[in-house]
Amino acid sequence: MLLILASLLLMVASGAAALVTSARERLSKVIGVTGLVTSCIIGLAPALHVLWTGREEAFIRPWSVPMGSFSIGLDGLSAFFLLPILVLSALAAVYGGAYLQAHHHKGGGHDVSHATRDGSAFFHPGESEDGEREQGQGARERSENRGPATGNLIRKPGASWFFYNLLVASMIMVIMARNGVLFLIAWEVMAIASYFLVMYEDESALVRKAGSTYLIATHCGTAFLLALFILLGRQSGSLDFSTFEASGLSGVAFLMALVGFGTKAGLVPLHVWLPEAHPAAPSHVSAVMSGVMIKTGIYGLIRTLTFLGPPPPWWGWTLIGIGAISGILGVLFALAQHDLKRLLAYHSVENIGIITLGLGLGLLGVSYDQPLIAVLGFAGGLLHVVNHALFKGLLFLGAGAVAHAAQTREIDRLGGLLRRMPWTGAAFLIGSVAICGLPPLNGFVSEFLIYVGAFEATSSLMGPTAVSGMLIVGALALIGGLATACFTKAFGIVFLGEPRTDDAARAVEVTAGMRIPLMVLAACCAAIGLLAPLAFTITTRSFPSLANLLPYDAPVLIHQAAGMMRVVVLCLSSFLLLLSMLFIIRHKLLSGRSVEKTVTWDCGYAAPTSRMQYTASSYAQPLTQLFHFILRTHRDFSPPQGFFPESAALSTHTQDAFEEEVYRPLFQGVGRLLSRLRWLQSGRIQLYVLYIALTLLILLMWKLG
Repeated sequence: MLLILASLLLMVASGAAALVTSARERLSKVIGVTGLVTSCIIGLAPALHVLWTGREEAFIRPWSVPMGSFSIGLDGLSAFFLLPILVLSALAAVYGGAYLQAHHHKGGGHDVSHATRDGSAFFHPGESEDGEREQGQGARERSENRGPATGNLIRKPGASWFFYNLLVASMIMVIMARNGVLFLIAWEVMAIASYFLVMYEDESALVRKAGSTYLIATHCGTAFLLALFILLGRQSGSLDFSTFEASGLSGVAFLMALVGFGTKAGLVPLHVWLPEAHPAAPSHVSAVMSGVMIKTGIYGLIRTLTFLGPPPPWWGWTLIGIGAISGILGVLFALAQHDLKRLLAYHSVENIGIITLGLGLGLLGVSYDQPLIAVLGFAGGLLHVVNHALFKGLLFLGAGAVAHAAQTREIDRLGGLLRRMPWTGAAFLIGSVAICGLPPLNGFVSEFLIYVGAFEATSSLMGPTAVSGMLIVGALALIGGLATACFTKAFGIVFLGEPRTDDAARAVEVTAGMRIPLMVLAACCAAIGLLAPLAFTITTRSFPSLANLLPYDAPVLIHQAAGMMRVVVLCLSSFLLLLSMLFIIRHKLLSGRSVEKTVTWDCGYAAPTSRMQYTASSYAQPLTQLFHFILRTHRDFSPPQGFFPESAALSTHTQDAFEEEVYRPLFQGVGRLLSRLRWLQSGRIQLYVLYIALTLLILLMWKLG
C-alpha cells in the first residue's frame, strides 16, 4: 500500500513541478512525462501483487471530515481496474510529450483544424483536384468557430501536464477509495482535471461548448452519486463502504448508481457529452478519457452491486436492455460520422454497451441460479474493460497521428496514408480488427466469452434466461457487423486509395515518440488474443471481490471456462500457422519471377482522379439509409444542371437525436425558467447577505422544530 501512496504522491508532485517550470517548455515536459511514467510503473507493482496473491491491502486513518475515515484499499477488483489505467496513462503520456511538442513547434493547437462539429461531408464536382474550395470551406468554419483567445494558463504545456497527472492520480484514488466522501472528492477532482484538458484549445467556440456540456453532464451524475451514498450510509451514520446497507431500498440505490455512474460511462441516453468532449481534447487525453476514465463508471457500478445484496432479475434485464441500446445506437451513429475522432467517440458508447451486456448476463445468471452463465458474463464484461482500453487507446492515438500528419480529422479529406505512414496504418489496422471483435486479437476473446454465456443461457431451456441469451446474441451480432462496416470505411477511406488533398499527399510518418506507444498497444492487443487463458485467469482474480454475487462453486466453473479458452487459442494459433505457411509458400513461388506494378482497372476513365473514389458518405450510405428512421441524416443536395454542368454540391450531417430532441429542448426550457429569476441578482451585497441570513434562520427553525 505504501508503494501505491508513493506513486500518487510522485504523480501529483511531478505535475505541480511541471506547472512551476512552464516557462521552460522542454524541462516542463520532461518532468511531467517522466514523473507520470515512473509513478505508473511503481503503481503496477502492488496491483500485480494483489492480483497474483489474492491478498487485500488497506490503509485507514481518522480524519476531521464527517461521516467516516480516510480509507483506501486494494483488492482484486481495484487492482484489475488499475492495470489499464496505469498502462494506458503511461503510454499516452509518452505519446503526448512528442505530440504536444510537435504542435507547439508548428505554432498551432492540436488536431481540431479542418474538423466540423457534425461531420459534414462536402462534394463539389466543379472544383480542382487539390481541394481549394474545401480548403476555403474549412477556413471559413475555423474562423466562425473561433471565439476570443483567452490567453490563460490552460494552453501552457506545464499546465497541461499538471492536469494530466492530476487526472490519472484522481482515477487511481477513485478506484481505491473506501469512503463515500473520499470517493466523491476524487470523482470531482477527476471531472475538473479532465475538463481543463478538454478545454486545451479553448479559443474554439466548439471546444468551449464541448467543455461546458461535459461539465454539466458530469455534475448531474455526481448529484445522483451523492444521493446514493447518503442513502447507503443513512443507517450506520458513516460513509465507509464497509458499513453500507441498502436494506429495503436496494432497487432505488441500483437506479441511482445506474444514472450516476452511467453518465460517466456514456450509456445511452446519458452519452451526449462523450462525442463532444472526446474529439475536442488532445488525442492522448482522448485516449485516456475514452480508454480508462469512462471505465471508472463501470467500476463504480460493479462496486455498488457488491453493497446491495442478491440482485433481482430486473437488474440484469435493465443492464441488458441498456447495453443493447447503447451498443447498437453507438455503432450506428459512429457509422454516420465523418470526423475520425467523433467516430471513435461513438464507438466508446458501443463498447460500453458490450460491457454492460456482459454484466447484465452475469446478474441474470446469479438471479436465476445459473452459475456458469454468471461466471462467463462477468468475465467477458470485465475482460472487455481491459481490451477496450487497449484498442481504443490505440485508435485514438492513431487518429491523433493522422491529424498531426495530414492537418485534418475529416475522413473525406484523407486517403493514401498507408504508403506515407506505414507504421501508423498497420497499428490502426490492428486496432480496427480488434474493435470489430475479429480473431485473433483481444476484442474477439472477451466477446467470445459473452457469446458463450449467451448461448449457454439460450440452451438452458429456461424461459427468461433463454430470451436473454437470444437477445444478447442478436445484439452482439448486429453490433459486430455494423462495427466491421464502420471500420472498413474508416481504414479504407483514410489509409487506402489516393490522397484527396495536398495536406494528405504531404503526410509523413510521425516521430518515434508517437510511434512507439502505438506499437506497444498493438502488441498488447495481439498478446491478449494469443494468451487468452492467461488473460482470463487474471480477470478471474478480481472475482473474490464479487463473492456475494458469484456462486460458491465459481472456482470449478472458472477452470471449465479456462479449458474453453485454451481450445480457442489452439484454433487461433493453428490459423496463424497456416497463414504463415501460405505466405512462405507464396514468397518461394515468386522468388524466381519478376514482379511488376501497374495501375488497377480504371473503369473506362482515361484520367482517373482522387475525386472519383468512394467518400465516407457514399460508402456508408446503404446502411445509413437502411437505418434512416434512427439516424435522420440531413442531406443538402444541389444537383448538376444541363448537359455540361459547372458545379454540384452535396453535404450530409447526422445529429445526435437525443441531443436534438431531448436535451436541447430541456436545457432551453431550464434556461428560460432561470432567466425569469434574474431579478434576484440585483448586484447589491446587502441583499445577498440577507439571503444568507434568511436561509440560516429557516434552517435553525427547522432544526429546533
